[in-house]
Amino acid sequence: MNTKFEKATFAGGCFWCMEPPFDGLEGVIEVIAGYTGGHKKDPAYEEVCEGDTGHAEAIQVIYDPSKITYEKLLEVFWRQIDPADPDGQFIDRGTQYRTAIFYHTDKQKIVAEKSKEELERSGRLNGPIVTEIIPYTEFFRAEEYHQDYYKKEPLRYKFYRNNSGRDRFLDEVWRFQEPSQEGLRNSLTPLQFNVTQENGTERPFDNEYWDNKREGIYVDIVSGEPLFSSRDKYDSGTGWPSFTKPLEPEGIVERNDRGHSMVRTAVRSRHAGSHLGHVFPDGPEPTRLRYCINSAALRFIPKEDLEKEGYSKHKKIFDKKT
Repeated sequence: MNTKFEKATFAGGCFWCMEPPFDGLEGVIEVIAGYTGGHKKDPAYEEVCEGDTGHAEAIQVIYDPSKITYEKLLEVFWRQIDPADPDGQFIDRGTQYRTAIFYHTDKQKIVAEKSKEELERSGRLNGPIVTEIIPYTEFFRAEEYHQDYYKKEPLRYKFYRNNSGRDRFLDEVWRFQEPSQEGLRNSLTPLQFNVTQENGTERPFDNEYWDNKREGIYVDIVSGEPLFSSRDKYDSGTGWPSFTKPLEPEGIVERNDRGHSMVRTAVRSRHAGSHLGHVFPDGPEPTRLRYCINSAALRFIPKEDLEKEGYSKHKKIFDKKT
């Protein structure tokens, strides 16, 4: 009852697309679509769209700082936008679709500037970052039909987003960049490092996902590449997570493995080259294959978290009609 919530305000182009990544994050209390940064008092959507109010479409995130940090919110923010575009975002052009961080406190300003500098040094972008870091003044809540638009009008939202070019850009910019072995040793557990980098094998029936029955996808623990779906997972009785097929065939690479005096087919992730496990021709229909995978090579993402984790295109797997 004594928790003091804080606010973070971001402009990242169309506010419909900026709500979902923050909505549902642990520690986020509410995400509000609105307008800020301009001179017009309480503007209407049509006025903002004309570009004469000075306002940008934006979101305001109400969050519990004891559960989620401002640094984490910034990390999510950068991964939704093209911060090198000075003229709008993707299909939406004009200053009303500019990117900006509106800081509420001096501490937020310092953290935001540091985050921006780190992104610039990363070399991920083709040009300088033009996203402004400016003082917060006033935020005007958008019309009610804009709030949670992706929930109220899912088909229209998906159509707009798929045609906006946002996801194509984000997939390109945030694709995996291989870290050093030292970096991997620091970021992975000893078992994860042994499995993915040294072709190790974890113990059967004593690993995280062998008996996991939740719906979602499994991604590479190193790179985040999507690998397998719970829809293709089955109980093989071996004590390791087993799948009949990969989520995306091009995401898996097969290699001959002659270790341990056996001839087997090892499977690796395409971009990171992580050792995942092996594939055997003794699985069930329809593929008759058994992808026997180490839990230590995987990270599980529940279906309800796919959009905020950046895997929205895989949500259709779990549609009721599928």
